[in-house]
Amino acid sequence: MQAAVLYGKEDVRVERVELTQIGPGDLLVRVGAALTCGTDVKVFQRGYHARMIVPPSPFGHEFAGEVVAVGREVERFRVGDRVVASNSAPCGNCFYCKRHQANLCEDLLFNNGAYAEYLCVPRRIVERNTYHVPDLLSDTDAALMEPLACAVLALNETGAAKGDTVAVIGPGPIGIMFVKLAKSRGMRVIISGRRQAQVDRALDAGADHGVTTEIPEEAVAHIRALTDGRGVDVAIEAVGKPELWRAAAQTLRRGGTVNFFGGCPRGSEVSLPTELLHYSGLRTIASFHHTPATNRAALDHIIAGDVRARDFVGDERPLAALPDVLAALAKRNGVLKTAIVP
Repeated sequence: MQAAVLYGKEDVRVERVELTQIGPGDLLVRVGAALTCGTDVKVFQRGYHARMIVPPSPFGHEFAGEVVAVGREVERFRVGDRVVASNSAPCGNCFYCKRHQANLCEDLLFNNGAYAEYLCVPRRIVERNTYHVPDLLSDTDAALMEPLACAVLALNETGAAKGDTVAVIGPGPIGIMFVKLAKSRGMRVIISGRRQAQVDRALDAGADHGVTTEIPEEAVAHIRALTDGRGVDVAIEAVGKPELWRAAAQTLRRGGTVNFFGGCPRGSEVSLPTELLHYSGLRTIASFHHTPATNRAALDHIIAGDVRARDFVGDERPLAALPDVLAALAKRNGVLKTAIVP
């Protein structure tokens, strides 16, 4: 089959590889659509991922498609079923899994290789993190499940409720997912970003107010002004820059919660005023990855129409175009996501 292989920094090649032989608990899925994402672009630029990818390695993880082969011990799926599978599954038995923190599992099983004609889904993911796709959804819609599941976990962990004001810093794909989720739950949303086109896109997606500036201090001032100087109930940093982590905390009201969602480069540090944290009673959290429960919830949001591909996917390209697509996304060409259709 044809598949994309990551060999190193900005070195992705689409080449002929052996079709994976499935085990008794596995599925073989013909990929209908695989979506690019910010993590893939970062991995493309860096040439590796500390937890998930050591080159040479199959590449890509957001996908949906059709089952073409079923292991003899699989009971829930049949050949011809349309499915979406997440990129990981927890063990269910470790310290963290037993404490309902499956996203922090000590033995997370990751699966990469969605940029390909076919992908083998291993037993554990088949059993714990694979779902039927209803006819009303396209493969491109369904493939949004995994990144949306991360946003569902993060918003849940903030405790944000109907009527709250939420500031989202970063109007990229994941930032717009936060906008869509928060609006679906009855929240007021302020979006902040550097580029007017991206802020406008977030406003079109439902954000109530937009702030456009490249200066973090100005963003803080504008966001606080939109709340009569009090500050927001919840702030979510969805970029991954220390200076924006700091700014996000400074947008909060007393007793507010900030979620440092965006992953910063390894070795980054951030300083926050202890006086602000202590006397304002701020709650700081950071959310990583997702769980089977948030994957199920994310798919339900997509089925309900709260989130659909038209809000995120700006282009559709064949598998052979993937290296050029990633290079263009690395230059921030304005396209949110691209659907790769093998």
